[in-house]
Amino acid sequence: MTFTPIFLVGAGALGSSILKGFRRSGHVSPSDVMILDLKPQDEAQAYAADGAKLNPPAEAWAQAKTIIVAVKPQSWREMAKIFEGNLNPDAVLISVMAGVKTADLSEVFAPIKVARVMPTTGVATGKGVASLYSGIPQALEAARFVFEPIAATAILSDEGLIDSATAVSGSGPAYVYAFARALEKAALSVNLMPADARTLARATLISAARLLDETGEEPDDLIRKVASPGGTTEAGLKVLCAEPGGLDDLIRATVEAAFKRSRELG
Repeated sequence: MTFTPIFLVGAGALGSSILKGFRRSGHVSPSDVMILDLKPQDEAQAYAADGAKLNPPAEAWAQAKTIIVAVKPQSWREMAKIFEGNLNPDAVLISVMAGVKTADLSEVFAPIKVARVMPTTGVATGKGVASLYSGIPQALEAARFVFEPIAATAILSDEGLIDSATAVSGSGPAYVYAFARALEKAALSVNLMPADARTLARATLISAARLLDETGEEPDDLIRKVASPGGTTEAGLKVLCAEPGGLDDLIRATVEAAFKRSRELG
């Protein structure tokens, strides 16, 4: 089964990240990509220079076997109107839009098969995260073809879990960036120079994440390797994790707030 050509509708931040992931992994060549974006950014322009079809005419859209919709959720119904009668009915549509349910997409785009994916912009590096859902095997296979080479994927058994995945991995990168910002500010408070604070805070997060990824060890095991009894790390962890309202409680409240908002948007 072939899932190319791919028609990317919307090449903003997330759409461009998907294109960068394709370039890094090589599993989709530019010549197998069509891009529709009224204000194409650098990555879309670069793909066009390498052989992709940028803003092709409507009669070319039916060539696509997979359609990735990466427009703003509030504008998808208006966008859908321009596709009436111009898409391959045997194609698969993959939505990366937050809060837009497969039932609504299937109703508008029928008989096209639909999958939902919640990816992170980290797909640009080939090390993203993506949660996949579809009740249709062919649609799920198309989603796996697109995202497994550029992301760690979780295949969800229920569409309702998309809201949970959004709260954890969809929004999660911002939580990590916020921690990096806080660690950098804390470094300044103990008299490190700004350039050194920036380097140490960011490199520490990157190296720790790499070790977590490459070893496959549990976080608690890695913590024990760093935190000697009675040492400096243990002193810090007592404040970070053991105090009332510490990290566990704070992150739980953060994820629950994002989960609630995701359901409201849906």
